[in-house]
Amino acid sequence: MLEHVIGAARAAGLEPVAVVVPVWLPPPAGADDLALRWIRNPFPERGMSLSLRLGLGALGHDTSAALILLGDQPVIRGSTIAAVLAGRGDRPLVAALADGVLAPPVLIERTHFSLADGLAGDVGLRELLRGNPDLVTGVPVPGHAPDLDTPDDLGRLSGP
Repeated sequence: MLEHVIGAARAAGLEPVAVVVPVWLPPPAGADDLALRWIRNPFPERGMSLSLRLGLGALGHDTSAALILLGDQPVIRGSTIAAVLAGRGDRPLVAALADGVLAPPVLIERTHFSLADGLAGDVGLRELLRGNPDLVTGVPVPGHAPDLDTPDDLGRLSGP
C-alpha cells in the first residue's frame, strides 16, 4: 500500500519524498533513489505525532513546505494532491475539505513546522486543523481517501 502513496507523491512532482516507517519495515524497490528519504521511527507505538515530527525534521532547510500524506491511504487521488498544492497562499496550513471535514493531504509551510512540536500520541495534524481554523485554508475535494488499516478494509475497497 505504501508504494502507491509514494507513487502518488512522485507523480505529483513532490521532492524529496520523506517516508516515515517503523524500523522493521524494509524499503521498497527503488528506495535507493536520492529523492526518497526512508526515515526509521524507533517508537511507532508513540503515535502519528512522532512520525510527523521525524518527517518534518528530516527535511532540509531549503524545503519551503511539506505535504503530509498517509501511508494507509493508497487510493489518494492525484487531483486531491494537486488541489491542496494549488491552495497554497496566505495561510500556513492547507487541507483537503470534504463533507465539512478537514483531512489529509495537509500542506504545512516551513514557518509553521514547529506546530507539530506540541502534538502527542496518535493525533497527527487533526487537532491542529480543528483548533486553529484561522491558520487553515480548506480546499474542496470530492471526498477523502479511505484509511485502509486491515485486510478487511482492503477487501471492502476492492468489493465482492
